[in-house]
Amino acid sequence: MFRSLRRALCAAALLLPLLAGAQTAHAAEAKADAGAGYWHTSGRQILDASGQPVRIAGINWFGFETSNQVVHGLWSRDYKSMIDQMKSLGYNTIRIPYSDDIFKPGTVPNSIDFSSGKNADLQGLNSLGVLDRIVSYAGQDGLKVILDRHRPDSGGQSALWYTAAVPESTWIANLKALATRYKGQDTVVGIDLHNEPHDPACWGCGDTATDWRLAAQRAGNAVLGINPDLLVFVEGVQTFNGVSGWWGGNLMGVAQYPVQLNVANRVVYSAHDYATSVAQQSWFSDPAFPANMPGIWDKYWGYIFKQNIAPVWVGEFGTTLQSTVDQKWLAALVSYLRPTSTYGADSFHWTFWSWNPNSGDTGGILKDDWQTVDTVKDGYLAGVKAPGFPGSGGGPGPGDPGGSTAACTATYTVSSDWGSGFNAEVKVTNSGTTALRSWTVTWTWPGSQKVTSMWNASYTQTGSTVTATNAAHNGAVEVGSSATFGFGGAPGGGGVPSVSCTAA
Repeated sequence: MFRSLRRALCAAALLLPLLAGAQTAHAAEAKADAGAGYWHTSGRQILDASGQPVRIAGINWFGFETSNQVVHGLWSRDYKSMIDQMKSLGYNTIRIPYSDDIFKPGTVPNSIDFSSGKNADLQGLNSLGVLDRIVSYAGQDGLKVILDRHRPDSGGQSALWYTAAVPESTWIANLKALATRYKGQDTVVGIDLHNEPHDPACWGCGDTATDWRLAAQRAGNAVLGINPDLLVFVEGVQTFNGVSGWWGGNLMGVAQYPVQLNVANRVVYSAHDYATSVAQQSWFSDPAFPANMPGIWDKYWGYIFKQNIAPVWVGEFGTTLQSTVDQKWLAALVSYLRPTSTYGADSFHWTFWSWNPNSGDTGGILKDDWQTVDTVKDGYLAGVKAPGFPGSGGGPGPGDPGGSTAACTATYTVSSDWGSGFNAEVKVTNSGTTALRSWTVTWTWPGSQKVTSMWNASYTQTGSTVTATNAAHNGAVEVGSSATFGFGGAPGGGGVPSVSCTAA
């Protein structure tokens, strides 16, 4: 409800105990091997290719659905460094919204910074080519991807899955194109068919022009006809039998009219839920708030999970956290989603809105500098984060070349220097003709600089010479792609030394 304002803003430019994070980390160690291959459903759970239960615990990274035609923030940072940061924070899945505009010939991304080696392997690519790179690197990092048909075009959200300019035939053709494009690349585990259907969209009314449930069946079967291994994510509507809620958040009709696809065990129902920073709802002013919220969630979508009908994924939820009401709402919702340390993967699935700080009515996990983490907001989610998944090993994505010579280059950039210390980033680029398995970077400072901390790599320092070696998650680098690591050092004033890179 009232989401057109939030989408327009997006297109324009009680902390939970830390112990919960530690408990989640222990759970991640115990289940680190879960998540391989394509997934399917069994009752209310999602299972991996070997039958192990998995939990989607992820983040929304928007932008492909806007006039930028690419995820936001690339004007500030390298895309791989952001994916690495998502992983380091414990998110295991990325929901990537897009509009059908990215399929139009000649659509190219804008607002990407290529200076200082950033995003070097994205130069010259169209929007789908950039999406290929993001999917490939996310899989290499051990993250899964859910593609979200967010809008028919970059102009704004639509109530129905089609418009006069983008008919249902185009919607389905583009869904099939994505299923074809990533077939065999199990980083993409599924597709969210359409974002936030709302009035006049109905559920179970039988009118093919407005019945979202019937449309989801048509589109879901088309997708599964291309790749029967994909999950099909189906959002709710706004109103069912006169009862209204958030756009896409009302799944009350599932009890009477479940989505039925030609391939069994592929449907995941998706709800959206928000706080007062997006819009007011009657339940926020209930004297019983926040104790009334579990009953609200049960009514709209929670019953599907609790009755073992199907898995439920809260594909979007978020808030600026500025008001006490919103803080109580988020704490209650996180508790309702079931802590991983207690329930493991027998839980609700989720992707938080959003990674981006420029979501006008929610903000993001990142602050406005696109670098600093909002640790308070991220901290609320600690108890429901979940184990990551096996990496893809960095195998070639669509259109990537192969070869036989391993080689790499490295660029060293000082991001800040305050005299007594400094921060720097090193980008390792695969300049050879075959995928890298590992890499080592070496440099020698002219002065007395010492590394004080390093992330996304391990290091040794002998005198003024530093040798840095890839971490477990970023040693595999495909041809033409890059990996980054960063570090802090002291004192400042060391300048930019020459660096060498050795590949295997």
